[in-house]
Amino acid sequence: MIQNIPVIREIDPASVAARLTTAPRLAVLDDDPTGTQTVKDIPVLTTWTVDDLRWALRQSSPAFFVLTNTRSLSPQDAATRNREIARALHEASRAENIPYVIASRGDSTLRGHFPLETDVLAEELRSVGAAPDGVVLVPAYIEAGRLTVDSTHWMRTPDGDLLPVGESEFAKDATFGYASSALPDWVEEKTQGRVPADKVLRITLTDLRTGGPAHVADLLATLRDGATAVVDAVCDDDLRVLALALVAAEENGTRLLYRVGPSFVRARAGQPAHPPLTAPELAPLRAPSPHGLIIVGSHVSLTTRQLNSLRERTPDLAEYELDVAQLLDPARRDAHITETASAAAASLAGADTVIRTTRTVVTAADPDESLAISRSVSAALVETVRRITAAHRPAFVIAKGGITSSDTATHGLEIRRAWARGTLLPGIVSLWQPVDGPAAGIPYIVFAGNVGGADALADALALLRSAA
Repeated sequence: MIQNIPVIREIDPASVAARLTTAPRLAVLDDDPTGTQTVKDIPVLTTWTVDDLRWALRQSSPAFFVLTNTRSLSPQDAATRNREIARALHEASRAENIPYVIASRGDSTLRGHFPLETDVLAEELRSVGAAPDGVVLVPAYIEAGRLTVDSTHWMRTPDGDLLPVGESEFAKDATFGYASSALPDWVEEKTQGRVPADKVLRITLTDLRTGGPAHVADLLATLRDGATAVVDAVCDDDLRVLALALVAAEENGTRLLYRVGPSFVRARAGQPAHPPLTAPELAPLRAPSPHGLIIVGSHVSLTTRQLNSLRERTPDLAEYELDVAQLLDPARRDAHITETASAAAASLAGADTVIRTTRTVVTAADPDESLAISRSVSAALVETVRRITAAHRPAFVIAKGGITSSDTATHGLEIRRAWARGTLLPGIVSLWQPVDGPAAGIPYIVFAGNVGGADALADALALLRSAA
């Protein structure tokens, strides 16, 4: 799969950063919080008032994130949210006189509201005279092994093999399932034929590595009327070539909208792959409490393996289950939440404490009903967290799963503004430093459900413990 490809064209991240000094600010609309896990010292918003967006634009950073959490929403609600953010962003940009480009950050295993989100954003940009010439699809996530070669998207399995994503468990998602691994075919599938595969511009490793930034910029300049381009990437250097090409194309008048995985943001922000945070760096970030809270909502098989490893390596944990059957029963829901939260809050005085949902996935025949079940369970988990942290302030909070980490940040901990300070593991597991609200001073660790090896959750907890 990755044989007989051109030699890597090495690009210094500093050369990308230098080109960004006059480039528009990159506003990353993140459909769950895990898009921050490849970057360091980048602002994050969980709300999108004009004042909040103006704050983000004023920071000395080439990019910022706006947590939309749209992957947990119905299509209609996701569309509404994207419209709200696009309009507020335009107003904030005018007030600060700082131009912007938008990246719609989706899942590196191709789940999410595509093409709905880019369609809505393109419509909003069109309404202010900035209609995109093209939509650039870059789903790669290098550290997690989600790679694109010859326009086909792959994922690394636990045993190290590469699997076409269309054959993975993620492609069978109850809400966002799909069949295609070749990105042009996937675009045709998700747009229901509106964008035929043969009309998708393919930017390959040969274009990136042999042609270089100028050649790729010329290819991007051929996009018209919101056409779609898909881009290969196997390493950060491929994405840095793309970043230089994008800046050049935009300087020459090409308007672009992006749908991307996490690694794109790091390259477009001119950042290198930073090493994980160390215990000395973490120590001043921990809240002055002896123990932390671990919240596990993700149901993918990898999360379950990570939870099992955490138990084996950390036998002194306290663990409590939120039973989904009780959460979906209106007569038992509140009492179950109250009982679980009270017990978990008491346990934090003496142990790192896990709150998890039942490992059995409950779905419905209809995708929207499945999403509604997920939202109901997540809301119960977040209410439990809110009650726990109100009763006992933890040293840190780890949230496992995309929807889980988003809802915990916005509703459980009431975070509005934060900084993504780095990662606990190479390229995965982001640590946020909240700067306002009741969570200020409590490091918040965003841990996607579908990344890391079997020991990743245990490794993250061990690192946090070492900083005590």
